[in-house]
Amino acid sequence: MPHWLAGCRLPSFALLLVLVCALPGLRARADDNWPQFRGPGGEGHSNSQGVPLTWSETENVRWKTPIHDRGWSSPVVWGQQIWMTTATADGSKMYAVCLDLQSGAVLHDIKLFENEKPSKIHDLNSYASPTPVIEPERIYVSFGSYGTACLDTQTGNTVWQRRDLPCEHFRGPGSSPILYKNLLITHFDGFDYQYVVALNKATGETVWKTNRDVDYGTKDGDIMKAFSTPLIVDVAGQTQMISTCSKAALAYNPDTGKEIWRVRHNKFSSTARPVYGHGLLYINTGYGSADLLAVKPEGTGDITDKAIVWKVSKSIGSKPSPLLVGDWIFGVHDSGVGSCLDALTGKEQWAKRLGGNYSASPIAVDGRLYFSNQEGQTLVIKPAATYEQLASNKLDDGCMASPAVVGKAIILRTKSAVYRLEEKDK
Repeated sequence: MPHWLAGCRLPSFALLLVLVCALPGLRARADDNWPQFRGPGGEGHSNSQGVPLTWSETENVRWKTPIHDRGWSSPVVWGQQIWMTTATADGSKMYAVCLDLQSGAVLHDIKLFENEKPSKIHDLNSYASPTPVIEPERIYVSFGSYGTACLDTQTGNTVWQRRDLPCEHFRGPGSSPILYKNLLITHFDGFDYQYVVALNKATGETVWKTNRDVDYGTKDGDIMKAFSTPLIVDVAGQTQMISTCSKAALAYNPDTGKEIWRVRHNKFSSTARPVYGHGLLYINTGYGSADLLAVKPEGTGDITDKAIVWKVSKSIGSKPSPLLVGDWIFGVHDSGVGSCLDALTGKEQWAKRLGGNYSASPIAVDGRLYFSNQEGQTLVIKPAATYEQLASNKLDDGCMASPAVVGKAIILRTKSAVYRLEEKDK
C-alpha cells in the first residue's frame, strides 16, 4: 500500500477505487532514492512497484558485493550510489563504503577514523550501526561519539568532521543522523551525557544543542542511554521533531531545539524510530519489555496524562521499528513474534511466531511487508488483519540492517555482503 494512504481509514470499496486509479501514477513515482534510515519518509515505506517477491543465493540476485569488517548501518541510495559504514570488530578503524548501484562495484572505501581504546559494545551491536543520511553531492556519516563526517559523494573527500561530541555509549553507538533544512541533527544518549545536537550541514559547526531534561529516576547511566533516531512530522501546520529517549518521548522545534511537549514512561534504552498517522504518534518505549504507545501530539509541556490514547505491551519488540500501513500497525519482537494491531484502538488482530531473531526494521512496498531476520530469512507478509505469508526467502548470512528500495530493486545488507535483489526479466 502506498505510504500516503497509511493515515487513511476508508471503506474497502473506496480504498480499492483509490488504489486502482492511483496505480499508473505510482509506477511513474517509484522511489529512485533511499536517503536515510527507513527510507524517504523515515517510516519504512516505498512507492516502488515490481520488486521481487522471492529470492535466494541463485534467484533474482543481480549482484552481490562482500563488505569488509562489521557494520550494521542500513544502506542509503542517491542516484547511482549506495553508501554504508563499516568498522573493524574491535572499533579501531572506521570506514565509509560506496557501491555502484548498477554493478555493485566498490567506488569508495574510505578510512575515516582510528581509535586507540574504543569502549566495549554489546555483542549484538557494531561500531558502525548508525545509518548515514545522503543528499545530492553530500553523504553524512556518524559513528556516534567516535566521529561524524560530511563527505563529497563524487570524490570521497572529507568536507568536514567532528570528533568533539562527547558521549559514552556504553553498549555502542546506534542513533542515526537526520537532515532538516540546513541542519544535521543527531541524538547522543549515553551513560554520561544525554543531549540532541544540530550541526550546520555545510560546515559542521554547532547551531544548537539541547541537554535532555528528563527525570530518569536513577543515577545508573545504563538506564539513561538510548539509541533512537528522531522523526520530523507536521502536526496541524506545526513542525515537530519527535525524539525518543530513556523514560520519555519529547517533541522539539527542530529549528531551535526548544522543547514543545513531553510524554513520560517507565522504560529505558529506546531504539525504535517512531511512526506517525491518523493524527497519532506510535512510540516504542524501550528495551526488553517495551510498550507501544499511541500518543496525540498536541499541547505543550508535560502532556502525559492526556495524550496517551492506548498502550500495548504484548509482543512489542525493542530494536525493530513499527510499520503503519492503512489501519494497521505491524511489528516484530526481537525474539521473532510478529503482530498486527488496530492503529486506532491497539486491539490485536493477529500474533504469529515468525521464527528467528530480529534487529532490522520491516518495510512496506508493492502491497507487501518484508521482515528480515538475523538468520538470513526474509518473510513476505500480506498487510492485512489476517495473517497470510506470501513467501519465505533465505540468504547465506543474516540481516542486522534494514532493507532499502530503489526502483524495482531491494538493496539488502547482510552481516557480510550487500545484494541487489531484482527480478531478472525486469
